[in-house]
Amino acid sequence: MRIVVQRSKQASVVVDGVTIGSIRNGLVLLVGVTHEDTEQDTRYAAEKIAGLRIFEDETGKMNLSITETAGQILSVSQFTLYGDCRKGRRPNFMAAARPEQAEPLYEQFNEHLRRLGLQVETGVFGAMMDVALVNDGPVTLIIDSR
Repeated sequence: MRIVVQRSKQASVVVDGVTIGSIRNGLVLLVGVTHEDTEQDTRYAAEKIAGLRIFEDETGKMNLSITETAGQILSVSQFTLYGDCRKGRRPNFMAAARPEQAEPLYEQFNEHLRRLGLQVETGVFGAMMDVALVNDGPVTLIIDSR
């Protein structure tokens, strides 16, 4: 799994003009799944994200996790994270898992986050989505389960 983690002051996802999910003060996760991913990858990624100390404490140091700040998560499926742009001008998406494999793993990942006590909003898997966010910091990290 490859996940872009963005600390956010607010974020939302809209599908066909309807707001599907929105958060305040938390993380926006763009989640990509590849062919080799398993439930072990979903668990690893969820635990890593829940424990990342990327929120500021009372002294201004990034020393708190999303769990400690009671932040929210907006999780959005993003197969393009596995786009290969090394050849030509059109990305190759062969490394991205097919929807029938990726969707259950994406859902397992979100469920692992919820089991860790986090509030998780999502987009709609496979839909064209408008994602808006106010990046806080900005703080943006990439988690790769491999």
